[in-house]
Amino acid sequence: MSFFRIEGGVPLNGTVRVSGNKNEALPVVAAALLADEPVTLRNLPDILDVRVMLDVAQALGAEVTRLSPHDVRMHTPRLTATRVPDAMGRHVRASILFAGALLGRAHQAQLPPPGGDVIGRRRLDTHFDGFVALGAKFESSDEGYSLSAERLIGADLLLDEASVTATENLLMAASVAEGTTILGNCAGEPHVQGLANMLVLMGANIEGIGSNRMVIHGVPRLGGCDYTIGPDYLEVGSFIGLAAVTGGELRIVDAAPAHLRMIAMVFRRLGVETLVQGNDILVPGGQNLRIRQDLGGGIPKIDDAIWPQFPTDLMSIAITVATQSHGTVLFFEKMFEGRMFFVDHLIGMGAQIILCDPHRVVVVGPAKLVGQRVQSPDVRAGMALLIAALCAQGVTTIHNVRQIDRGYERIEQKLQALGARIERFSDGA
Repeated sequence: MSFFRIEGGVPLNGTVRVSGNKNEALPVVAAALLADEPVTLRNLPDILDVRVMLDVAQALGAEVTRLSPHDVRMHTPRLTATRVPDAMGRHVRASILFAGALLGRAHQAQLPPPGGDVIGRRRLDTHFDGFVALGAKFESSDEGYSLSAERLIGADLLLDEASVTATENLLMAASVAEGTTILGNCAGEPHVQGLANMLVLMGANIEGIGSNRMVIHGVPRLGGCDYTIGPDYLEVGSFIGLAAVTGGELRIVDAAPAHLRMIAMVFRRLGVETLVQGNDILVPGGQNLRIRQDLGGGIPKIDDAIWPQFPTDLMSIAITVATQSHGTVLFFEKMFEGRMFFVDHLIGMGAQIILCDPHRVVVVGPAKLVGQRVQSPDVRAGMALLIAALCAQGVTTIHNVRQIDRGYERIEQKLQALGARIERFSDGA
């Protein structure tokens, strides 16, 4: 196991390019199994979760050829298995995405319970209710889930929650179902749009991409394609936060600003100004971070919600930024009842935070953070603690950085190039 050692208090300056969108890479790897022709995926982030997904694809029959560190060709002339291997499937939550691909290609799928971050209950009902509506039979046991269908038939579906992965799973299955499928109350995040755009390149007929209502006209088969994954807007948001709290000037190149409008708006409420320059985002240095009160002097509230609202995956980052801003702000995490518990680590570093309940915290800033020994509980909280360490006085060690590696590629190397004093060590475990 590895850990990071960070000497904080150094402004980070320079230019950085973020990796491909992790949350787009995971479903497109699964979707490549829908075609018996080669699918080339470009700008894949070289991170642990993506490597596991490629391993699963190979176990199911895909021939995976690495063209470059971030480009692969997948060719699945035929599926050799329809069961996701238990050890691999339990490793990442995204393994559930093979359900839609396997059901669409082979009309059957067996999966273990998925792994992933421990941030609260993450229900799967929406996935399986949708598959059943498309004509599949579903069975559940302690060992996992089983799906089978003689044929998939389009249906008019209103999802009981705007689940990203359920939307992606149903998009894959519906693309090769007979007839037309309507997905109402579906997710529209950039990575969902990315998957839908790739399916269209493969021959799918999808209307309403980016909205909360998509119409999919099923086609008999999908073919190969050459698809480039977009930049990770969550990594862009992470770099905006770390630039702001360290006081440095940072240019994030090829950041796809169109996906960052709400993120920039929320950071502005914390006193962080960003500038759009072409396709780049510039975070000016030396900002005086001050929380913007609501009209009449009210304490502002920042909450997460489905796209295009502020994403839950950046709540941890925003809370850390708030610890360095003048003023008081309430954060309301609506989606996961376990995401807020990481603030205990920030409090241990000196942050002034009141944990009101599993969903709400009040942050009073600015606080003088001091380096401590902390543990990364999940991908985004791990990055938030890394940002806190970069602006803290003294030395912080962050353990269980495997969690950070699941979502951020070569993060210590990117930070070192910006002037951060960070090193990776092995703890011998």
